[in-house]
Amino acid sequence: MSTQVPHLLAGLVDDAAVFPPGSASPPDAVTAHHRHRAAWYTDLVGPLLLPASAIATGKLNGLLGAGFVIGLIGDTGIERLPSALSALASDGVTTRQVEAPVAKRGEDPQPGLAELVALAERLGDTPVYAEIPLTFGLMGALDTVAQARAGGLPIAAKFRTGGLAAELFPTPVELAAVICACRDRELPFKLTAGLHHAIRHRDPETGFTHHGFVNVLAATLAAAGGAEVDGVADLLAATDAVRVVELVRAHRDAERPLWVGYGSCSVSEPLTDLIRLGLMNGSL
Repeated sequence: MSTQVPHLLAGLVDDAAVFPPGSASPPDAVTAHHRHRAAWYTDLVGPLLLPASAIATGKLNGLLGAGFVIGLIGDTGIERLPSALSALASDGVTTRQVEAPVAKRGEDPQPGLAELVALAERLGDTPVYAEIPLTFGLMGALDTVAQARAGGLPIAAKFRTGGLAAELFPTPVELAAVICACRDRELPFKLTAGLHHAIRHRDPETGFTHHGFVNVLAATLAAAGGAEVDGVADLLAATDAVRVVELVRAHRDAERPLWVGYGSCSVSEPLTDLIRLGLMNGSL
């Protein structure tokens, strides 16, 4: 296996260094992202994710040069995203994607979705990801996103797979149901939070059990191949690396189905895991 990034893993890990728990300062995050872009593993790494609030408060003034590529995270509300996008464009920064929550847990996601769909119409070709809570109104929200996408808008879904409380970590069955629901709607999705390592594991500090990103990749491959919720959940729940790694290795030259990627506050952690598991060859 060469040191090049396998096609299946291309763009899997967006650089979320400024977000918790990493919480790097913007200058440090930008400097580190330049290193990632110049490294042998650059094809693994997506854009640097930056919050709209940092744009609005000027924390990034002078840090992003012309041609710098970012993903904009809408932490200021959907209505304030156009001003952040305008500020970035005036500095010559390219916004590759826009991601924004459409509701809090337990809220109806449809009003926020309507706002985000309207924004997607204004943005044209820029991909937009609607972060949908895994609670009330989820399936109806996926129908709305799928309908907008079928109408030609580059909009897709995004889900959280972790956080600061146990209830923010979906069970394998819950996540499998979402993956299969996206598969049935031909709907790409992104993930964020909690995917710190390749294989499902329990964090000894918090006691929370985290999904593994290689588990998710194997599960998504299985779903795209026709597996139903129980089979997908079984792969998500696996703690034996061999089974999921072999499935992923068998598809290393294929296009990654459905799962666009995920945001990680560390690029080195997933890179280290991929090298350790033999899914990539290289050095840190």
